[in-house]
Amino acid sequence: MDRNEGYVLEVLQDAGLVTRSQIDHARSRLNGSPTVVDVLVRDGVVSEADVSRTLAAQAHMDWVDLATMVIPPDVISQIRAEDARRFKVIPIGVGDSGLIVAISDPFDVETIDSLNFLLQRELELVCTSPEKIRQALIKYYGTADEASDVLMQKLGEGIELGLEITEGIDLTDANETDAPIIRMVSMLMVEAHKLGASDIHLEPLDKKFRVRFRIDGVLQEMQAPPKRLQSALVSRLKIMTGSMSIAEKRLPQDGRIQVKIGRKPIDLRVSTIPTNHGESVVMRVLDKSSLMLGLPELGFFSDDQETFERLLRAPDGILLVTGPTGSGKTSTLYACLNYINKPDRKIITVEEPIEYQMNGINQVQVNADIGMTFPAALRSILRQAPNIIMIGEIRDLETASIAINASLTGHLVFSTLHTNDAPSAVARLVDIGVQPFLVASSVRAVMAQRLVRRLCANCKEPGELNDTELRALNLEPRQMTDARVMRPVGCNECRRTGYRGRMGIFEIFVIDDDVRHMINKRSSTLLLRQRARELGMRTLREDGVRKVLAGVTSAEEVISITLGDVS
Repeated sequence: MDRNEGYVLEVLQDAGLVTRSQIDHARSRLNGSPTVVDVLVRDGVVSEADVSRTLAAQAHMDWVDLATMVIPPDVISQIRAEDARRFKVIPIGVGDSGLIVAISDPFDVETIDSLNFLLQRELELVCTSPEKIRQALIKYYGTADEASDVLMQKLGEGIELGLEITEGIDLTDANETDAPIIRMVSMLMVEAHKLGASDIHLEPLDKKFRVRFRIDGVLQEMQAPPKRLQSALVSRLKIMTGSMSIAEKRLPQDGRIQVKIGRKPIDLRVSTIPTNHGESVVMRVLDKSSLMLGLPELGFFSDDQETFERLLRAPDGILLVTGPTGSGKTSTLYACLNYINKPDRKIITVEEPIEYQMNGINQVQVNADIGMTFPAALRSILRQAPNIIMIGEIRDLETASIAINASLTGHLVFSTLHTNDAPSAVARLVDIGVQPFLVASSVRAVMAQRLVRRLCANCKEPGELNDTELRALNLEPRQMTDARVMRPVGCNECRRTGYRGRMGIFEIFVIDDDVRHMINKRSSTLLLRQRARELGMRTLREDGVRKVLAGVTSAEEVISITLGDVS
């Protein structure tokens, strides 16, 4: 029993609605019921209305009967349907103190705080019974199944949600028992695509099956399906992959689902892992339309784009993209390949796994279980006479050596490394065993990058940087004369976050003859960084500052993402 329930029971006992013996008896008869209060209500010891009235009085909060109210549509629209269902709340009016919202538990601090954070506005809370909330949710927002049908209809008759890889499975070929599960899975995928989510997380907890979408790099909780459907939903997703076993629940599994949403092909990379409350599922949403991103869409300003395009025209050498996991390295590499993919060039990639399938490019999947490692694949593809090679990641000396040899024999090589900044890539290659003279002679440039959220174009408004932000960004007040600083506000289009979409900030380290000489002498990363700055390299934070002053992102985003940057 959590602290909140213990307090509620104490309040009910003080009000004379229940006795200690009734509480103890109810606790002994939980039998799967979420709380002792639920058992007391189920047994008729106390009514839901009496419980909510007592709690409202204890919290000095008004109690309302939703059944006697008619709530205008413009008030209902103040909270999205999925948010109202998730938090089990109903907006009932707009008062002097802000939006009036009905809740069932005035002591549920977590829900109240989450609601305040989501809506970003003043709230006036009133109390009602859980049953009144349930009835009002259906009355004003419809059932979850109706929401699924409406969502599918809104996307038009062109919606086609079906399998591309798995044979013998048709989403429309289902019996009455399976149909709700199929609709729920379909709604999950369509909603994730609609909101631009990069990941779908299905997480089994003790008393709920939590659903979260990663939108613009931030996890946001969505409406949770009933806990009892957990096993059926996971099994449905496994069946859709065509390669995962629904009988195996003790080992991690991986698979892939290909669907069409509005005639648009979407890949979902599925991963399951057993936890103490069931199988956790993560689906990586791979939208093939992102392959068509040009360099400007990545977030380059014109000067950096010109530099990068010049590097892409090099006949040979290695171009490295560095950054932590989730910094957009793979998207940048695919944008590079898309830029240089011409009929007169042969391009081969070695990836683990192949995230996007590209036309006109030979893509090789690494499979260590059968001996198809990065080095083995690279040795073979060199005999295929490619012009350009893309390696998913340089992880060891053998992979690095083959990549360097390929670059020295006339191939242009793209790859990634996990380092915090661009100059550190040199030290990383030397650390894994590459001789400095080979690094100096093969690497043409290193680009470090991070992703920051774009301000929502619909609701952003002019703002100013405070003294703390000016100091953090190393700016003087006189530099703000021509700046177009904007700040996040929040609207329905950006789900009240103030941000919509992401863009890159970049640090481009071009290797010239002086830098090659320093690498040969095993100069420290600090000295390499100083020389790069002398050659005009902007740091990640400095590139971020330019985008803050241009009004495309916020100071808060840049400061948090480039926390370890050194001017």
